[in-house]
Amino acid sequence: MKDLFDSAPSRAGTASLKFDLRREVFGKADVIPLWVADMDFAVPQAVQRALTQRAAHPVFGYTIFPQSLNDALVHWLATRHHWQIASESILFCPGVVPSLHACIMALTQAGEGVIVQTPAYAPFLTAAETCGRKTLLNPLKLEAGRYTFDLEDFERCAKDGGRMLILCSPHNPVGRVWQQDELQALLAVCEQYDITVVSDEIHADLIYPGYRHVPLATLNNKVKIITAVAPSKTFNIPGLGLSALVVPDAADRKAITQAFDTLHVSASNPFSIAAFEAAYREGAPWLDALMDYLAGTRDMVRDYLQQHLPQIRMIEPEGTYLLWLDCREMGLNDKQLKDFFVQQAGVGLSPGAMFGAEGSGYMRMNIGAPRSVIRQALKGIDDAWQRVCATSTSH
Repeated sequence: MKDLFDSAPSRAGTASLKFDLRREVFGKADVIPLWVADMDFAVPQAVQRALTQRAAHPVFGYTIFPQSLNDALVHWLATRHHWQIASESILFCPGVVPSLHACIMALTQAGEGVIVQTPAYAPFLTAAETCGRKTLLNPLKLEAGRYTFDLEDFERCAKDGGRMLILCSPHNPVGRVWQQDELQALLAVCEQYDITVVSDEIHADLIYPGYRHVPLATLNNKVKIITAVAPSKTFNIPGLGLSALVVPDAADRKAITQAFDTLHVSASNPFSIAAFEAAYREGAPWLDALMDYLAGTRDMVRDYLQQHLPQIRMIEPEGTYLLWLDCREMGLNDKQLKDFFVQQAGVGLSPGAMFGAEGSGYMRMNIGAPRSVIRQALKGIDDAWQRVCATSTSH
């Protein structure tokens, strides 16, 4: 399985957001797309097999969630994360972002505050306002190249009417895998001020050696904690659109279900169900090989930047296939930064500014691609920067 990730099938022409929307997103089609958070690798063979077998049955009618689906998720969380959950606590949902909105609508009141820790995944920044609540920003602190919670400011948000925290654990985009003592300190404030936590843990399986994901719900039973989980990032199946919420309280499950019911939104799809179950039952060896590969790619990027592009500093990721690049020493504003990467380097990254004001001067790079592609992108950035430096020197 070692060589599984050194090549990837072409995704151009497959209605791929990442590849087929390059001209619309970047203004030109000839960029190496390392932006939206899916990977270019083929999914585990078990997932392909399950989809093929389901497709062989020629009827694709209305579909229920079989008990075996619950069982697969319960077993995965128990064996992979030492988290024992009750089968009845699972709510299947049409993706994490809709789940987030449903939780806000179901568990907070109009005008109440939703706390978001920036830099943050862009939909987190708009979810509260969309649902008629107010957004309270609690920026992370960057100390010695590592992000931490600002608990003093978090308490200010609590006093300012924060009733819910959207936690990203592990964190997108900064790559932190929060440690148990950090999470317990955060939960102590939540307990004091009666703050509900929606913990987005969809990157929980993508953890580098030396780190361990701690499911938030295992740490405190006095704080209301709703956990979002999914095989989408882990096994590269986000296009199939099935996720789950772990909701311990029956009344909360009913309220969240009612929020979905107002839109008559269903997540039941015969293909997403087949892929979800197969991934969790048989995908572990593929995932282990993936994380070995990604760790090598991460190290390669760090070493390349230190040697050739010291103006760009990689914030060391502890999890996820997303790298948070500090480009502030390049001396470019956010528009110039985006233009440099796209127009001069031919690389399509996610601008840090889309993750909030704290992302200004940063770029997010997705390394979920063969190393040859990442090397090509780094070489393109390096060559473009040398040209910029040569031009400024000549003037």
